[in-house]
Amino acid sequence: MGKLFIVPTPIGNLEDMTFRAIRILKEVDLILAEDTRTSGKLLKHYEIGTHMYSHHMHNEHKTVENLISRLKSGETIALISDAGTPAISDPGFLLTRACVENGITVECLPGATAFVPALVNSGLPNDKFVFEGFLPDKKGKQTRYLALAEETRTMILYVSPHKLVKTLAEFITYFGEDRSICVSRELSKLHEENVRGTVREVLTHFENKPPKGEIVVVVGGKSTMKENKKQSE
Repeated sequence: MGKLFIVPTPIGNLEDMTFRAIRILKEVDLILAEDTRTSGKLLKHYEIGTHMYSHHMHNEHKTVENLISRLKSGETIALISDAGTPAISDPGFLLTRACVENGITVECLPGATAFVPALVNSGLPNDKFVFEGFLPDKKGKQTRYLALAEETRTMILYVSPHKLVKTLAEFITYFGEDRSICVSRELSKLHEENVRGTVREVLTHFENKPPKGEIVVVVGGKSTMKENKKQSE
């Protein structure tokens, strides 16, 4: 049997690549990349010459069977995404599940992922939280919002920059304008920005300064009556 390695890659700053990740990518027989052009720049930077194969949301259902066969024959394969840890709002779950079902060892390396630094630097409670990823575009969005409006844990969402202002306006509708949030943009990159405040304050900021780049939004959970009473005292 071979082995599948899940290998996180930097979300922006190339220095966030680990020594172990570089070694694994050099040693495996094959690298599965979400976008070979994007990953090619990373591999070139670290002088990694391992062959790459395209593995993304549009072809992963078709390629899993062949990849399982290769792993069963003894090959070692590394899975990477464009940035961060594979399977976190990126391809990876289907192949990982198939490996588990077929008794193939899966080893996930620790490393970069966007939502952890966004949560930690938000200043919002992080002892309990829920990761929502991307909200549904249309079908199911209202139902999801209604459920999240009652969520007492800190919530983490990924939002496309061109949808951020609209999403913040929706937050006001479902969460209220005074809910505390933090919008982290371009984490680990040159123009990193963390905008904290109420939903209304953060919405005003981005209405005046249209956002660009990768965005993580951290939203404070709904306060319980006990917490509200304690705060008022």
